[in-house]
Amino acid sequence: MKILFIGGTGTISMAITRLLAEQGHELYLLNRGNRKVPLPENVRFITADIGNEEDTARKLDELGLTFDCVGEFIGFVPQQLERDFRLFNGRTKQFIYISSASAYQKPPKSHIITEETPLENPYWEYSRNKKACEEYLLERCEKDGFPVTIVRPSHTYDERSVPLGVHGNGGSWQVVKRIMEGKPVIIHGDGTSLWTITHNSDFARAYVGLIGRAEAIGQAYHITSDESVSWNCIYNAIGEAVGRAPVPYYVSSQTLAELGKDYDFTGSLIGDKANSVEFDNSKIKSIVPGFKAEISAAEGIKMTVKNILAHPELQNEDKEFDEWCDKVIAAIEKMKADF
Repeated sequence: MKILFIGGTGTISMAITRLLAEQGHELYLLNRGNRKVPLPENVRFITADIGNEEDTARKLDELGLTFDCVGEFIGFVPQQLERDFRLFNGRTKQFIYISSASAYQKPPKSHIITEETPLENPYWEYSRNKKACEEYLLERCEKDGFPVTIVRPSHTYDERSVPLGVHGNGGSWQVVKRIMEGKPVIIHGDGTSLWTITHNSDFARAYVGLIGRAEAIGQAYHITSDESVSWNCIYNAIGEAVGRAPVPYYVSSQTLAELGKDYDFTGSLIGDKANSVEFDNSKIKSIVPGFKAEISAAEGIKMTVKNILAHPELQNEDKEFDEWCDKVIAAIEKMKADF
């Protein structure tokens, strides 16, 4: 098939790009070309800033290409999807939009999440924008025949960053480093709430299975692992991978939201990771027979840590977050002593 990805080199999309290239599809990546990563030789590039709609439209017209599928990985607000509709309506047989499972109802009325769970998250603007994007696209599907498929990932990770609940703007390395140094690491709540993490290679197999499926038009699917693990298990798995048990320091999500204004813990924790959830993947399995996430949380974290330790360029220092952790812990300990 002839496929175009808007983006194509991110945490979620990279594994899909590699899998499609391996399968021999004619794959194009439309992006600015700023990220230099090794890709299969048969992946083709359209170098453009899609934010410049006129230039992008000109380049697409010059190439004269139409596609079996266009995958959108970097659309976060409805205006971007309005642009995509203008660019690709009539140019593709299927348009797959990456939304987010964080858009599901918070707090959830049930810990079992299906695609029928309402999209209602008052805590995170990111999630509300994703919902608005979905609504726009499904309206275009109904009124204009735009061939939309919605995909909602939850916490998907790759070999470059371990999944965490509390981290800084610099990524996961600083937390891994704190564990290696024996410093306390902040965990939201008491670490017992359940969470689902999905390795991007597992996600890719289900996503690829949706491409070219006419029955997926006008439908929404979440794609996750079937495994739910506690946050304590996630952090302990990191500790096992580095050979040193983590020293947990538990702080309520509400307190973190109040103290961590620079990190939007209101959205990422109260609006997402602080809630115990279990995803029912029956719908995606019904259209992609045989799909099942194969990489367990423990195995995936071990693989990721091993890769990070072997590649110093992935070890991004975040001294600001490191100092913030120390300050928060010291402030809470002082409050306890004063009380």
